[in-house]
Amino acid sequence: MGMDIHIETHQDEVTEEFQQTAVAWLHEACGELVSAVRNNQRVRTGKTRQSWRYVVDEAKLEGAVASDSENAVWEEFGTGEYALNGNGRKGGWWYVDEKGQRHFTRGKRPIRPLFKAYMALKGRIIASAQERFGRMT
Repeated sequence: MGMDIHIETHQDEVTEEFQQTAVAWLHEACGELVSAVRNNQRVRTGKTRQSWRYVVDEAKLEGAVASDSENAVWEEFGTGEYALNGNGRKGGWWYVDEKGQRHFTRGKRPIRPLFKAYMALKGRIIASAQERFGRMT
């Protein structure tokens, strides 16, 4: 009376499909965010605008959007008397620009390009994830 029971799970195929879907979605979401941040960026020379990049860690299924430009931090959070959290230098200061010209400033107003891009795209990115991963159930 020996009955052999064989169960097929297809777990490896499901895991692989999930991984591929997640990686593709991360690239798409991060790419959209980078594009939106660049569009929100003030442009004088274009250096800061072009410095925005994203990376996807496929093993951890994580994506990150960032800039290596010091100016990107100033654009996001402001400086001096205009610093977002009120913790900037007060009273103004002189600086010399890349052309050797001296300027007096009280700081730079934050324009929040990353925050604004995130807020504008958050709903669409969440909906995209729900649509893609909802099909997998």
